[in-house]
Amino acid sequence: MSPESTQPYKVVSTGKGVSRQVLSQTKEMMTVAFRFEAGAIGERHSHPHVQSTYVQDGHFLFYLGDEEHELRSGDSLIIPGNTLHGCKALKAGVLIDTFTPRREDFL
Repeated sequence: MSPESTQPYKVVSTGKGVSRQVLSQTKEMMTVAFRFEAGAIGERHSHPHVQSTYVQDGHFLFYLGDEEHELRSGDSLIIPGNTLHGCKALKAGVLIDTFTPRREDFL
């Protein structure tokens, strides 16, 4: 394991009913688990990173620009860089997000 991907990473609260944990990372890419309680909100935001979201478990309503997408376990979505996005957990669950390049603000 390279020094950049040394684990374990801390679980960090990111808001009411939401936490994140970096799972692995290099300068080029980062994988992060986000855990949501039912009804929790991932506030709308944007960042320059391309993001791939995979629903490991749960049921979510995603806001991507002006569009809405309902995603369940096994579904995924690509979020282009600098695109306004957010989500609401309709059922408690876990999102596995991959960012490229890595999110320095998560370290």
